[in-house]
Amino acid sequence: MKYGTGDAAIEVNIATKSALFQAVKNKFAAGDGFALATLNLDHLTKLPTDTVFAQAYHAHDLVVADGRPVVWLAQLAGKPLELMPGSDLVIPLSRTAAEMGMPVALVGSSDASLNGAKEVLEACIQELDIVMNYAPPYGFDPQGAEAAEICEKLNKSGARLCFIALGAPKQEVFAAFAHTRCPAVGFASIGAGLDFLSGNQVRAPKIMRMLALEWLWRALQSPRRMVPRYAKCFAILPALTTGAWRQR
Repeated sequence: MKYGTGDAAIEVNIATKSALFQAVKNKFAAGDGFALATLNLDHLTKLPTDTVFAQAYHAHDLVVADGRPVVWLAQLAGKPLELMPGSDLVIPLSRTAAEMGMPVALVGSSDASLNGAKEVLEACIQELDIVMNYAPPYGFDPQGAEAAEICEKLNKSGARLCFIALGAPKQEVFAAFAHTRCPAVGFASIGAGLDFLSGNQVRAPKIMRMLALEWLWRALQSPRRMVPRYAKCFAILPALTTGAWRQR
């Protein structure tokens, strides 16, 4: 399923959770790295106007659907996709890594969030080996000198899976940058996933997520930041709906 047009068009190429975890296992077994992006409407508002972001997205070899509108558009196009929010992938991907003896790294957010997430993950997945935590400072350049240093640390750490919690577009840009410098590492951009695990951010109650109202919860929690973002998301829906119908 493709979203958008021209150079900003992005294809979701992994349709189901089972396909995603099998692809990750195959990458681990072959000693190959990867870059995993979770496409949502916010990304689709940024891609047409941010060339660096679009180029980074095209460098990702695994793209899944994050956000119910993305899933609904796929259904309209007759190309069904499973919903796979980045936050929901942290624990199952960590379990997959632990089962295959693949060390894990956590990059992004804050020291408090990373340490808290590390404790939670190690408590629920006994065999998990978290070999690196790194919280870049404010103003971190995902393609700069410090990004290159992080890549060196990752290679030395032996990590095979790296969760990136920097928010879009920074996390996807860093993933694309690091993917070429750490060929054996899989990079998964998971937004606030580590903040949710550590308790530094409170996720919407499960009932709101089941009713597709997580966006409303986030808007109420941070209206100045989220309301303009969601307004942009709603504004692009008509064009995306037309595009999905044409793909049917």
